[in-house]
Amino acid sequence: MSQQHDNSPADQSRVGAHGGMENSFGFQKVDEESKQGLVNEVFHSVAKRYDVMNDLMSAGLHRAWKDAMVSWLAPPKIPSHIQNWRSLDVAGGTGDIAFRIVEASDRQAHTTVLDINGSMLAVGQERAAKKGLLNNVDFVEANAEKLPFEDNSFDAYTIAFGIRNVPHIDWALEEAFRVLKPGGRFLCLEFSEVEMPLLDKIYDQWSFHAIPAIGKMITGDADSYKYLVESIRKFPKQQDFANMITAAGFSRVTWRNFTGGIASLHSGWKI
Repeated sequence: MSQQHDNSPADQSRVGAHGGMENSFGFQKVDEESKQGLVNEVFHSVAKRYDVMNDLMSAGLHRAWKDAMVSWLAPPKIPSHIQNWRSLDVAGGTGDIAFRIVEASDRQAHTTVLDINGSMLAVGQERAAKKGLLNNVDFVEANAEKLPFEDNSFDAYTIAFGIRNVPHIDWALEEAFRVLKPGGRFLCLEFSEVEMPLLDKIYDQWSFHAIPAIGKMITGDADSYKYLVESIRKFPKQQDFANMITAAGFSRVTWRNFTGGIASLHSGWKI
C-alpha cells in the first residue's frame, strides 16, 4: 500500500473534542480531500484479513468487547411482525456486530450494514449467506458522513472500531443523531486511551513494534497496520469523545472502559 502525505513533522498528539482527524492519516498530516481515499486503500488491503487485524490490535479481546456491546444494546426479541425493530451498523462491512445483534434478538431484528468500502461489504455478504442471515441483514455502500436514509429511521445506531477512520467525526455523529428515532440508542466501540499504569507502556510496545511486523508477515502489508495503530493514538480520549457525542445532540452520554481503557464503549440517547 502506498501512502501519500506531505513532509510535515509527524504529530503524535491526540486530537481533542474540536476534531482534527480529517487532516490526520495516522501521525502524518494530509489534505482533507485525500484522507478518505487513503483510508479506503487500507481497508481494501485488509478486508479479507479483517478478523486477523482485530485480533492483533486487541490480542483477541475484540470478540468479548463486541459481545458486551450487543449485551448493553439488548435488542428486543419481540417478533418482527409486532415490533419492526431496526438497527444501523456503520463501518461494519464484515458483519461482526450486525450478526451478533440479529442472533441476540432471536433473529427478530433487522440490521442494515453500511460501509464505504465495497471490499469489506463483500466479505460481510458472503458471511451472511453462510450464516443464513440474508433475510435479517442488508448491505449498503455509503459514507457515514452523509447517510442515505430518512430522518428518524432506526431504533439503534452502532459503530465498532470504525469512527476513528471517518475524516469528519462530528459530521458522522450528527448523521447518527438524525437517522435515529426519538428514544433511539447510539453505541460506539473504539480503541481509546489506556488508563492503567504499566499496561499503557506494554500496549505501546506491542502496538508500534509487534503489530506492523506481524501484519507484514501475515499479509505482506506493514503500512496498513502502521496506519491503524497510529490512528488509535490520534483518536480523542474518552472524555473528549463523549463531549463530541453530546455536541451532536445526544443525551445521557456515558462510557465503559474495557481492559484498562484499551477500548471504550460509548453510549448516548436521542431524547
